Amino acid sequence: MALYTLVIGSKNYSSWSMRAWIGLRHAGIEFDEIAIPLDSNDTRERLLAHSPAGLVPVLKDGGVTVWDSLAILEYVAENHPEKHLWPEDAAARAHARSISQEMHAGFGALRQACPMNCRRRFESFDLSPEVEADIARIQAIWAECRERYAEGGDFLFGHFTNADAMFAPVASRFMTYGVTLDATSRAYVDTLVAHPPMHEWCEAAALEPVIEKYEF
Repeated sequence: MALYTLVIGSKNYSSWSMRAWIGLRHAGIEFDEIAIPLDSNDTRERLLAHSPAGLVPVLKDGGVTVWDSLAILEYVAENHPEKHLWPEDAAARAHARSISQEMHAGFGALRQACPMNCRRRFESFDLSPEVEADIARIQAIWAECRERYAEGGDFLFGHFTNADAMFAPVASRFMTYGVTLDATSRAYVDTLVAHPPMHEWCEAAALEPVIEKYEF
């Protein structure tokens, strides 16, 4: 019997669901998956049956319900310290939490202009100055992490952490919209895209029905 139940939305479009799902899958933690398509007449009703917020993702652990991607990742890291989902070093851990929260709360221009769509690819896409500013800030975040922690591996803090789960949908967006990146950011995106949980998610997303209202 799986330890947790994770309620998610459509894999091709739900960036918040991707974060929690990849974090759990990377950690090798068993969970039952409930996928709720985002375009059904009863979508809202079905979501409210799992969370008072009516949003995905939702993690259920017996009588405990956790909603919001970052809250879920924190909960799992707290319950499974042996999985090292945050850096062990206190300063690095604070850094990882800071950039994860920045990702959680910011980059509205990028989210609005470039919604997640794992299976689509644009050869060219016009980006506003506001989106370009978001992309520049993300690349600066990644560059600083790679400069500080590259000795430990190819992820932001060497080994995979919750910070990588938080930025996984950004890597997907950059692939979808053909965003030009510096060499460090391109290498990091390639690392995330090749990571088995990310690959598994995108393969499943490609098999889902198209939801026209979420197509760009």
